[in-house]
Amino acid sequence: MKKTALFASALLIAAACNTFKTQTYEDDLVMPLADGQEDSLFYATSLEYATGGMLIPAMEKMNRAIVQQAFDLEGVEEGTLEEIASAYRENLIDEYITENGTPEEEMGVLTWEDKINGVFTTTYKNWRNYTLSYYNFRGGAHGIQTVSQLVFDKKTGEQLEEAQLFADGYAQPVALLMQAAVKADMEAEDPELVQLVEMDSVVPNGNFSVGDNGVQWIFQPYEVGPYALGIVTALVSWEELKPYLK
Repeated sequence: MKKTALFASALLIAAACNTFKTQTYEDDLVMPLADGQEDSLFYATSLEYATGGMLIPAMEKMNRAIVQQAFDLEGVEEGTLEEIASAYRENLIDEYITENGTPEEEMGVLTWEDKINGVFTTTYKNWRNYTLSYYNFRGGAHGIQTVSQLVFDKKTGEQLEEAQLFADGYAQPVALLMQAAVKADMEAEDPELVQLVEMDSVVPNGNFSVGDNGVQWIFQPYEVGPYALGIVTALVSWEELKPYLK
């Protein structure tokens, strides 16, 4: 298969200008499981990606990482965004039909929801934050909402990893700072919530953003406690993190 640029059409736009530019890819689908039935697959994607203000190799690297994370893919090197998103949608349709069959077969829950939303958010010094939000429903009492953070170098398009930000041996002391932050926030909101948190699970997990106030980690539902906790965040200031930074 011939390799093509991930965002070939978008990259034709002048990338070397100083102003960071983006576009948003959008796609949605409502597909009834059968004619005349209300049970349906609800699918929607809204994905912002870079189109200008960076060198093309850096921009393509950043966009590729966004697509990899958004569609849970590894090693994306071929195809346009539209092609990759279309393949994801078709796989979802196939899975929906396979799992649920037809109403006549009475195979259980027949309504699914699958939503992906990605946006550039804030910038801090040399870094640009990107937030991916997901909603997934496959039956039961509720769906699952999750959030993933990506941090990119504004010039190179490289994704920032924790190991690049912190010095060796950071994990344990930073975890203690994170646990203290979670405890303080929850005690301020509702002291009883603290009892629901598995504090030993509040550790650096690679899902973080950076900003003026410090580093904020995100934990998905069930990651550090029951569903009732929802998404849990741990914000630790730069001042507190200073001894552990590179």
